[in-house]
Amino acid sequence: MKKVLSIAVTCILVFSCEQKSNNVTHKFTNDLIHETSPYLLQHAHNPVDWKAWSPEVLEQAQKEDKLLLISIGYAACHWCHVMEHECFENEEVAQVMNQNFINIKIDREERPDVDQIYMDAIQMISGQGGWPLNIVALPDGRPFWGATYVPRDNWIKSLEQLAQLYKNDKPRVTQYATDLANGLQAINLVEVEKDKELFSLEELEITVNSWSQYFDTFLGGHKRAPKFMMPNNWDFLLHYATSENKPDLMEFVDTTLTRMAYGGVYDHVGGGFSRYAVDTKWHVPHFEKMLYDNGQLVSLYAKAYAVTQNELYKNVVDESIAFVQEELLDKSGGFYSSLDADSLDENEELEEGAYYVWTEKELTELLGEDFAVFQDYFNINSYGFWEEENYVLIRDKGDEEIAEKHKVSVSDLNKVIKTSLQTLKKERNNRPKPRLDDKILTSWNALMLKGLVDAYRYLGNEAYLDLALKNALFLEREMLKEDGSLYRNHKEGKSTINGFLEDYATLIDAYISLYEVTFVEKWLDLAKNLLEYTQEHFWDAKSSMFFYTSDEDQSLIRRSVEVDDNVISSSNSIMATNLFKFSKLYPENNFEAISKQMLKNVQKDFVRQGQSFSNWLHLALYFNKNFYEIAIVGYNYKNIGQSIGEKYIPNSILTGAEKEGSLGILQNRFVPDTTLTYVCMDGTCKLPVSTVEEVLEQVQD
Repeated sequence: MKKVLSIAVTCILVFSCEQKSNNVTHKFTNDLIHETSPYLLQHAHNPVDWKAWSPEVLEQAQKEDKLLLISIGYAACHWCHVMEHECFENEEVAQVMNQNFINIKIDREERPDVDQIYMDAIQMISGQGGWPLNIVALPDGRPFWGATYVPRDNWIKSLEQLAQLYKNDKPRVTQYATDLANGLQAINLVEVEKDKELFSLEELEITVNSWSQYFDTFLGGHKRAPKFMMPNNWDFLLHYATSENKPDLMEFVDTTLTRMAYGGVYDHVGGGFSRYAVDTKWHVPHFEKMLYDNGQLVSLYAKAYAVTQNELYKNVVDESIAFVQEELLDKSGGFYSSLDADSLDENEELEEGAYYVWTEKELTELLGEDFAVFQDYFNINSYGFWEEENYVLIRDKGDEEIAEKHKVSVSDLNKVIKTSLQTLKKERNNRPKPRLDDKILTSWNALMLKGLVDAYRYLGNEAYLDLALKNALFLEREMLKEDGSLYRNHKEGKSTINGFLEDYATLIDAYISLYEVTFVEKWLDLAKNLLEYTQEHFWDAKSSMFFYTSDEDQSLIRRSVEVDDNVISSSNSIMATNLFKFSKLYPENNFEAISKQMLKNVQKDFVRQGQSFSNWLHLALYFNKNFYEIAIVGYNYKNIGQSIGEKYIPNSILTGAEKEGSLGILQNRFVPDTTLTYVCMDGTCKLPVSTVEEVLEQVQD
């Protein structure tokens, strides 16, 4: 299961080496040396003549009539490193690649627009996808062959055959590439559904019932392996269970969140989640830790805490933010992208999970008399065993059961566990750390910003708001251009790639949320400006959806429209929700009609595949249920807003001002020497009230 890379390649793979190896003489250096992406810099001293993706490189390929070999991966990708060591560092392989192809290396996190297209292509070709994603394409970028990880000998053989095929039978290759390109266009078409009725509550119930047959009610999540966290799935089900009073569904959400927090996918020693579990019980993770997962999961657990007051969920939020602060926070206020799965083991070899796993011998020596309790708590037994002599910490029992077995109080148990974990953290800090991808991405930062805002909103920790504000100011300062557009990436003071719809959608959402906890209209203004920019540069009038790429950017073989909710919700589903919320604040605009049409365009797939449209399903609930605009006006508006905000009321948007503010809903509401709250629907308000309890009564459906 593990793949070990020798120390000989460590300096190429350890990201910081690229900055610290100025005095090292490398046998090979290619064009990637000029890039900022840590993933691309890893490959800068391969013998392969790598180029970065650019219009000029495509022009070169067409001029030379040379096939493109496009290899896509990311810095935390274990199998990308394995293939690099086996293939791209090998001079024999490089000779075949350089002689027959123009070789392009892409960081999928920087260029998700390119990755989307070629991932769709490989799934059409082979029925499966993953990274590293390797594509062979015509000089104009149209693909005709693809594979993921390929061992060295098979790689050489495949490339030689493809080069010969293009040389000897170009018309056949061209026809296949043309057919595939047409297929890529067809699967991305979204039809405008003008005459459809809006998805109903009855259909929502059918959708959730259909989806529920895949629920693992014992271990949480879906009945399959690997298990991904899928925060938007559980976020919607939390919303639906509370909105529609579904206790069985709420129990499933609780089971899922508890098992995820108990599992090895959660880092019990240092906080934060790994990307997914390879098994059904959330035990053995694929050990890389991504900012986008942790940002979304902080939001999810904060909301779940607001509903349940479960201390486990609060601890997950606190510890996950502590992890992000410690490992991923740049001094500028931006957040880095990821920590790798691989790190150096005791033999100075790169090994997946080496930083995170423990042997029983280590634990016994480190914990002494506390080991017996720790052993039961984290299953240092057959249940927690991974492979070789290594254990991945996993819980499967609550505190009360363990405390009773060891005849101690829960409080004393928690002290033992806390002390033991601190001991392990201190020891772990002596190990070589996983490799850091220190590029900063707008959308991932926006997801973390939203997580911090939700953590402050529902847990009340002022430090989380301070951190959120620093990040929001960083994004405004470094990622927002003078013309109102966004950059995608940032590293060491440089930003080079224009933002995609995902960047705009997630940042608009985060800024709306930040306004709701601060009532500082600047954040709402920034969000509205970004929304208007997307309408001008991303809107597709033909499909009534948004393109993933701006009309300011280079045209690829397809201008994608992203609608399926994946580990990150689709950019169109986030945009549709943003438009819906803005329609409540700016009813004079056409925002609600656009949002409703977008929902109608995709709803035909909900019943069949609800889990792939879970963020859209929030919007269906909003349209079917009462949605409240809550306006707080008066000297105590901040405190009242905080007290309302800490309650889980997903079908609402909070506004507030001491006197009036610029929003229409806040106008003519001020009464001296008092603070009044107005609960409104579509601008029509109920009688104003002065207490939080009265507000909560008015927002009950």
